[in-house]
Amino acid sequence: MTDATQEPVKFDFARHEQAAVSDYLRVVSYNADLAESAKRIAEEALKRRGIRVHSIEARAKDPASFGRKAAKPSKNDPNRPMYSNPLEQITDKAAIRIITFFPRTIREIDEMLQAEYKVVEHFDKGESLIEEERFGYQSVHYLITLENIRTSLPEYERFTNALVEVQVRTILQHTWAEIEHDIQYKSSATIPRDIKRRFMSLAGLLEIADREFQAIQDADRELTVRAETLVSAGKLATVEVTASSLKAYLDKVLGTDGRMSDFSYDWIARLLLRLGFTSLEQVDQCVSRYDDDKLSRLVDGTRQGQITRFEYMLLAGMGNKFIQRHPWQHEPWFGPRWQGILDKLSSAGIAIGWYDPQQIELSQAELENRE
Repeated sequence: MTDATQEPVKFDFARHEQAAVSDYLRVVSYNADLAESAKRIAEEALKRRGIRVHSIEARAKDPASFGRKAAKPSKNDPNRPMYSNPLEQITDKAAIRIITFFPRTIREIDEMLQAEYKVVEHFDKGESLIEEERFGYQSVHYLITLENIRTSLPEYERFTNALVEVQVRTILQHTWAEIEHDIQYKSSATIPRDIKRRFMSLAGLLEIADREFQAIQDADRELTVRAETLVSAGKLATVEVTASSLKAYLDKVLGTDGRMSDFSYDWIARLLLRLGFTSLEQVDQCVSRYDDDKLSRLVDGTRQGQITRFEYMLLAGMGNKFIQRHPWQHEPWFGPRWQGILDKLSSAGIAIGWYDPQQIELSQAELENRE
């Protein structure tokens, strides 16, 4: 006969944790390989789609972390573990994390994941926090498996039906998550009131910052499209000198050159601003009468790249002002080299100009004052 007052045998959480870690150690390398494979597929897919992200990380869950998670008490029965069969029930043994620059990219990544993997589960942490009236910051989580078309290949066959967790965050969301994890406040019910208020304020500020970064990116794209449209139509007066607008102008006037990098256009745009130019109309007034190919062949005996040809046109249009205002004017090699080029052009009968965009600006200001 059993004593009704006898206390139930307590569950041995420590032993459960040890057993979970022991079981997991046998498959940790498998999950590391799985995560790396999922990462490689994602990287290739993002590259094909032209989706730029900050980083993609892959990891197999740390054994100690796996053990701690396995030993968590159940919410329904604190005397029992949340995971009776940890190796089967814990789904984040293999994981990848995709960190983006802008919130809109998260939607593009969602489309990529839906196309490249089987999405078993999709969970928006931000929506969950709103519903539960908890503080925190957003993150989108997925559970995926590799598509059958991949697992039919020998290199992926062993990953058939294996789950991978995917986290998708912006840089700011990731920063929040890392700091929140470090502070280790797991429940809004136990956090001190003053700290909670500051967390709430910070979460709001970060969300506003994410939105503003997205709005800035959108505005930049709109300005780029507008500049390209105006350049194409030859309406240059209101087009500011930027790397993208200058590329559109040079591609139209000098022909495209796939060898030029974004850095090259950024450098030459900064040079133009240093020389005093504020609009592409001024640039066009300075260089439009010169034949870029002719200048290049006179100086070097061959046709140079787009940027070099453009610099020769600027030199011809501005004369010594190009040398005097150049950021490298104090370098001992710069003045003699470019003065020599200028002399060579002049000796070949090229009419050297004295265009000064700063003087043009002054003249326009004087006319406006007279009016």
